[in-house]
Amino acid sequence: MVHATAGQSVEGRRLRVGMVGGGRNAFIGAVHRMAMRLDDLIELKAGALSAEPKNARASGADLGLAPDRVYADFREMAAREAKRPDGVEAVVIVTPNHLHYPVAKAFLEAGVDIICDKPLATSIGEAKELVALTRVTGLVFAVTLNNTGYPMVRQAREMIAAGEIGDIRVVHASYIQDWLTQPIDADGQKQAEWRTDPARAGASASLADIGVHAHNLALFVTGLELDAVSADLTTFVPGRRLDDNAHVLMRFVGGARGVLAASQVAVGNLNNLSLKVYGTRAGLEWSGENPEALRFTPYGEPSRMLQRGGPGNTDAARDGSRMPGGHPEGYIEGFANLYRDAAELIAARRAGRKPRPAAAALTPNVLDGARGVAFIEASVASSRNDGAWTSPRFV
Repeated sequence: MVHATAGQSVEGRRLRVGMVGGGRNAFIGAVHRMAMRLDDLIELKAGALSAEPKNARASGADLGLAPDRVYADFREMAAREAKRPDGVEAVVIVTPNHLHYPVAKAFLEAGVDIICDKPLATSIGEAKELVALTRVTGLVFAVTLNNTGYPMVRQAREMIAAGEIGDIRVVHASYIQDWLTQPIDADGQKQAEWRTDPARAGASASLADIGVHAHNLALFVTGLELDAVSADLTTFVPGRRLDDNAHVLMRFVGGARGVLAASQVAVGNLNNLSLKVYGTRAGLEWSGENPEALRFTPYGEPSRMLQRGGPGNTDAARDGSRMPGGHPEGYIEGFANLYRDAAELIAARRAGRKPRPAAAALTPNVLDGARGVAFIEASVASSRNDGAWTSPRFV
């Protein structure tokens, strides 16, 4: 079945959202706006798109926002929007990492549901506070770990949950790029400069920026929990303030073992994300560079390539397929699946009904975000202690 569009708005109308960050010259904000428009379930009504007032106004005008709903301060936005009868029902947070926590806290306290970019926060203390505040308020807190939106990633999760690969033994997760091979951060390149600044990125660059995606993908697909990590974080580019390469050994609860590689100095790689899971009966392999394919290899049998839109798709894979088989899916569609599910969760909460089970099961939440922060902190601590095994468990 092809899902080119959701076909109808949630609860008969579009969800009203605001955005913090994502103004002119930002990177990820435009991606989120494209994704939220794909199913026509969400409309952007307000924004604190920049902390610089002139840029905030210009960015709001670019997006057609009413001037009185364009803010230069997110706290003012949270307070004023909460008082409006037509105020935003959810906020999308696409700021540098260090602002995720204060922005999310301000809107949670204002009674507004959250859709936040990764990582959840820059410290485990902040992450724990957001988890607790989400529980107290009962609000929805979705984290846009967008690779969980790919149909064949969701199929892999279903196949493993069904026992098709047997007991999991080995997990290999990798996300490697080359865009920080040269010291472009020292030359003032905006995206590189803040991502390698401890005050804005947190304790790690490579793990907070891309390693957290590989980590989440491994946990999402396998259903496993990490027990301990042994990490080696390296800064290859002289003068860089944070790591640009990370190798992490992983021990999972139950005995499975894994390894995670995150590099932003691997020349020749643009966005090379992959996951390999091997069990007692079979293995599964998925690559972000060919996201429509899932390689399944039962022990002692030939490999089979399962494809999105092809025979053997599970319900989760079919539900996430927006284009006919053979047509490419992509980055925006993965994000859009998360926005569709987050909109369903928020609308259901506000209507006092139960959400679709798939939306509740598949949407990364504040706990998933907190696990990512705990993983980063444990890996940094391990690397600083000569690779000593360190627990990333926070609850």
